[in-house]
Amino acid sequence: MELTNSYPAYNYLNEPKGLKSWLLTVDHKRIGVLYLICISIFFLLGGIFALLIRTELLHPGADMMTADTYNQMFTLHGAIMIFLFIIPSIPAALGNFILPLMIGAKDVAFPRLNLASWYVFVGGALFALYSILTSAVDTGWTFYTPYSTDSTTSVISMTFGVFILGFSSIFTGLNFIVTVHKLRVPGLTWFKLPLMVWALYATAIIQVLATPVLAITLLLLILEKAFGIGIFDPKMGGDPVLYQHFFWFYSHPAVYIMILPGMGIISELISVFSRRKIFGYTTIAFSSLAIALVSFLVWGHHMFTSGQSELSTMIFSFLTFFVAIPSAVKVFNWTTTLYKGSIILTTPMLYAFSFLILFTIGGLTGIFLGALTVDVHLHDTYFVVAHFHYVMVGGTVMAFLGGLHFWWPKMFGVMYNKLWSKIAVILIFIGFNMTFMSQFIMGSQGMPRRYFTYMDQFQPLHGFSSVGAYIMGLGLFITMFYLLASFKSRRPAGANPWGALTLDWQTTSPPHPHNFESTPKITHGPYDFDQIAIEDLPEDPENGVYVKEEKEKIKA
Repeated sequence: MELTNSYPAYNYLNEPKGLKSWLLTVDHKRIGVLYLICISIFFLLGGIFALLIRTELLHPGADMMTADTYNQMFTLHGAIMIFLFIIPSIPAALGNFILPLMIGAKDVAFPRLNLASWYVFVGGALFALYSILTSAVDTGWTFYTPYSTDSTTSVISMTFGVFILGFSSIFTGLNFIVTVHKLRVPGLTWFKLPLMVWALYATAIIQVLATPVLAITLLLLILEKAFGIGIFDPKMGGDPVLYQHFFWFYSHPAVYIMILPGMGIISELISVFSRRKIFGYTTIAFSSLAIALVSFLVWGHHMFTSGQSELSTMIFSFLTFFVAIPSAVKVFNWTTTLYKGSIILTTPMLYAFSFLILFTIGGLTGIFLGALTVDVHLHDTYFVVAHFHYVMVGGTVMAFLGGLHFWWPKMFGVMYNKLWSKIAVILIFIGFNMTFMSQFIMGSQGMPRRYFTYMDQFQPLHGFSSVGAYIMGLGLFITMFYLLASFKSRRPAGANPWGALTLDWQTTSPPHPHNFESTPKITHGPYDFDQIAIEDLPEDPENGVYVKEEKEKIKA
């Protein structure tokens, strides 16, 4: 298919305009953009709550809010970031846009169900945000009993909102599974699929199988709170720890709903910007499925101090170490791919390097928490907070930002400012490590998490952590501004500015309303850079022409 380097006059953005045309669209690309707008708003809101929390923790005692308000702040920060941003960020936003393009399809299998999933997402978000306007929930984002059943805050509206959000996740997962099975372009066999598609497919399996468990758990919590039926109340024969088992049976697989798509993005970025065929393609693909399977078996490592039997804790500890193997396989394969590659330090690649560093730290610190004797000391301390953020933010969010910068030219046909984008990623990386590396130290010294105040000895580390949060926040605000500014500058991106080989780059930027003007043909694998003539690669990824030295390095 012949590609054009000019900004196309006819693309999905030029379809019928007006709010109604967007609200009634069944185009997967527009629905992906709708998701992107929503999750960006929630990312901003959750980030503001985070900055308020870190501002309060600059000094011991009350600075700008009461203890009750603090509890509400960190609950809303966690709930919004997890359920309204991180879980839908890559599958629902980027995945919706990219998946059909990557397999050469015109749309997802069920376009109307796709639109319905967005409306369900918005409906669940409105219920969740309603609790802010009434009496914001203060239980923590896990809604643990018995506090959630006794709290006078808006637990029911928040949990019912999350209950509704679960259906959006299920609809998206079902759509992706059927789309991958049924709509691949002729010749695109399973082992010619981009690794991003494998990651989204494995994620969809978890979404479909695990999310109903959360839905039932939250529905039981709502019934318990509304009618006092005694499921989690020991006075009536119930068990509050049962809630934890139900919750984490979903929520640990949900960790991989968040991280698996990010791993798929990293596979794309590392291959494209090192100009090398991905090392161990089959191993990476099957490791995604292995993670999806084993993730259902490790929920008990969140409950080592809950009183479960010694045998159970040993089994869950073993499985915790075991589930790390597929993730480690991916990291080793990525680093091997980089070896002797012609590495191009674009902004997406800088995010990929950030992911490799931060996710590795998050994974290695998880070993401490998987060891029974160490976990007893570290449980419910800031060490857990730091570990969780290194995996979720250092992993998922870094990958999301890398994927957003990678596919931004494809989505909108314009290129962002490369200087400001690199400044932003450096600020985000430095600020993130300042924020959370210090929390590892605090946690190892016994600083409990979720506390409104603390002893004076922790003030320097808390202050350092808060300054890091401001730096990271500055980097994210810069990111927002230059991405929005790209619409004004309208700097044409071209059809394939990065020189990628997957099908999503074999159409115009932005894509044709039906994705492709004709059925794309499979002539090579998604990472066969060793089979592509140097002259056929695009010029400089961010400026339009490849520098001569880079081509010579690839030839060598």
